[in-house]
Amino acid sequence: MSLPPILSERLRLPAVASPMFIVSGPELVIAQSRAGVVGSFPSLNARTNAQFREWLVRIDEELAKHDADNPDQPSAPYAVNLIVHRSNDRLEEDLATVVEFQVPIVITSLGARADVNEAVHSYGGIVLHDVINNVFAHKAVERGADGLIAVAAGAGGHAGAQSPFALIGEIRDWFDGPLLLSGAIAHGRSILAAQAAGADLGYIGSAFIATDEANAVPGYKQMIVDSSAGDIVYSNLFTGVHGNYLRPSVAAAGMDPDNLAQSDPSAMNFGTGDVTGTGAKPWRDIWGSGQGIGSVEAVLPTSELVARLAAEYAEAKARLARL
Repeated sequence: MSLPPILSERLRLPAVASPMFIVSGPELVIAQSRAGVVGSFPSLNARTNAQFREWLVRIDEELAKHDADNPDQPSAPYAVNLIVHRSNDRLEEDLATVVEFQVPIVITSLGARADVNEAVHSYGGIVLHDVINNVFAHKAVERGADGLIAVAAGAGGHAGAQSPFALIGEIRDWFDGPLLLSGAIAHGRSILAAQAAGADLGYIGSAFIATDEANAVPGYKQMIVDSSAGDIVYSNLFTGVHGNYLRPSVAAAGMDPDNLAQSDPSAMNFGTGDVTGTGAKPWRDIWGSGQGIGSVEAVLPTSELVARLAAEYAEAKARLARL
């Protein structure tokens, strides 16, 4: 199955920038889309639905201006991430806003609902759904998702534990729709490797934390630059869902990264509570990151990061052609 035009046209690089809690705001999304990758953000990064609307107005206006000024290099589309879990009491209101603004791509997480998919389809949008295993992949497609994001081992934030080869392989045995791979992708050759494994596009998060436009404190950005795969810990303590976090940020919060307690999965917490007893909150103080950050060597403008990834991707394709 060929990709829908929205995921194949106007992209400089076959990549979608993942929506990161707190970090992804309108500045980053606009920069990502202008640079030629799909920019995205969680609706809940806007503190209210009114602010969410303001962000959508700004994104639409600035990307339209970019397209008018650069007809030969129009912006890539953007996406909004909706948390479908029952703990999100803003879902219905934010979904109505998504429909009103006709957001081109919606990324759904922590649950798959047919009514959400139908609402997005009503205006011609597409839905990509996060999955960490083949069982969840089947459920998402059965409920109307257009594409899947395979969140494999090594991905930043909430992540799965399966090898990308196993996860992509099992999904591709039965699904021929749009498939993205998330997990330690911070280099252009990793995007090509994702495609070779069976994915259509790479799904990139942590590398964008170390950009000028990211809504992250300087210490967080520098920790991404200074760290590597060995500095990542996998735990469900902080939100009730397993995820990958920067070891130095855990230690700075007064905890032993090698001896973290287990959390009750039924008590999900997406950044509003202190589950550690230290006063530290997930995302604000305990910083998420994937294992691919060894490829991140400096804090850069988003345009320069995308240019680096594009050059590396082209070089990897050329090298493969010579083999």
